[in-house]
Amino acid sequence: MGFTEEEVREMLTYYSTNSPFHHSVDELIEIIKPWYDNYCFAEECYGGTTMYNSNMVLYFVKNYIQNGKAPRSMLEDNIRIDYEKLRMLIRKDKEFAHDASIIQTLVSQGFITGELKKGFPAVNITNPNNFVSLLYYFGMLTISGTHEGKTKLTIPNMVVREQLYTYLLNTYNDADLSFDSYEKSELASALAYRGDWQAYFGYIADCLKRYASQRDKQKGEFFVHGFTLAMTAQNRFYRPISEQDTQAGYVDIFLCPMLEIYSDMKHSYIVELKYAKYKDPETRVEELRREAIEQANRYAETDTVKCAIGATELHKIVVVYKGMEMRVCEEV
Repeated sequence: MGFTEEEVREMLTYYSTNSPFHHSVDELIEIIKPWYDNYCFAEECYGGTTMYNSNMVLYFVKNYIQNGKAPRSMLEDNIRIDYEKLRMLIRKDKEFAHDASIIQTLVSQGFITGELKKGFPAVNITNPNNFVSLLYYFGMLTISGTHEGKTKLTIPNMVVREQLYTYLLNTYNDADLSFDSYEKSELASALAYRGDWQAYFGYIADCLKRYASQRDKQKGEFFVHGFTLAMTAQNRFYRPISEQDTQAGYVDIFLCPMLEIYSDMKHSYIVELKYAKYKDPETRVEELRREAIEQANRYAETDTVKCAIGATELHKIVVVYKGMEMRVCEEV
């Protein structure tokens, strides 16, 4: 089923006695926990012990012993969910009404609710509760308590989030999207090492505007936030922490630098993202801009951010969309 944290600590302690470890066990747990932990397989066990993905823990430990450091990719290719299987899931998800897209809600809201079913005929997959159950059984969701009397389910960790966001980006429209991987990689590197945030967020805005379907536009804020979060999740230099994770309600995305892997990174980012409807007056854009500045400044002073950024320079970026068009993108 997986490893408990106690078992992971025991394993790391054992190998640290006969291999050259450059981190303490606590430091290694801090590195791998956001990526591999947080599986809960029974509603009655929520709040107790969570499980680590055993394959991924072994992959990490093997790489660490061989190379003396964390692997550059925290995700082993062998455990990626079959691409066509997930394409089918997302294609089915898109058959729901535009305001009931389950994956879109999950990405934008940070959780979904439903009733887990023990079994159902394949022809009934598009029943929302059945679809949620399928995502859960595929390991794409984990139990996170209850919300308004229903089971609350969230993305368990960064490994799943990275996969889900990757596939989501490639299936936002009925046609395949061709994001230039070389261009994305160059922009990501410039963001992390040269502080060139204008080109990076300009690229996201351009892709968002170019690829948004009519149905996506109807989703408005959900689509803009979800698309931006999915794009930043592609950046190998950062672990994006969204508003739901902070539980402080201050920031939309904190691009937490992965200094344990890229120790020479120079820049980290708080991104406060606001959305005005297409029909809103122009004054609404300025209102949201001022609100975003206040929230970004407030969040920059929290211990979460101060502890995570290390020696990197923190940039507070305010982005305001009006409809599908980015109207504000500035550093404060």
